Amino acid sequence: MNENKELIYRAKMGDVAAFEELISGYEKKVYNTVYRFLENTEDARDITQEIFLKIYTSLKNFKEGSSFSTWLYRIAVNTCIDFCRKKKEDALPITDEMDGSGMGQGEHSKMPEDVMENKELKKALNDAIKSLPEDLRMCVVLRDIQGFSYVEISEILKCPTGTIKSRINRGRRVLRQILKDRELFFNKYV
Repeated sequence: MNENKELIYRAKMGDVAAFEELISGYEKKVYNTVYRFLENTEDARDITQEIFLKIYTSLKNFKEGSSFSTWLYRIAVNTCIDFCRKKKEDALPITDEMDGSGMGQGEHSKMPEDVMENKELKKALNDAIKSLPEDLRMCVVLRDIQGFSYVEISEILKCPTGTIKSRINRGRRVLRQILKDRELFFNKYV
């Protein structure tokens, strides 16, 4: 944390190397978050660059009493929302390619029917997540896919923690019901 404070201070003073070092640990995760919202590689790259440009230009407004990562992800989520509203897109993929490492997760060692079933499950889950209202979808993605705590999500979305918990709970219930109604993998996975 002290290292981040020093990097933030130096970046605020115009040290580009400090800024690059500060954000280097966030680049992949931010890109993956953006990709999950936009479902388009080129858009995700462009928006990720836009996010880091916003971070760089607004860093002087960052208050050190806050968590840098929460502040960064608030900008990332808001930028995605703005982009989706402008493009009237409503997409949120779950794919092997974007698992955080940029590679699939060892599908070569699985049986072909397991690979196919896994792809079908991911498609069904992706479609179900896409159908969630935006407020529920964002909370579920930030918690269950990106792994943020309730408090962090509350700070990112500027919403009370109780509301975040409620939205996550409702989102999960809706997802379960969608998968159950579609009779997709319900007995095995949900």
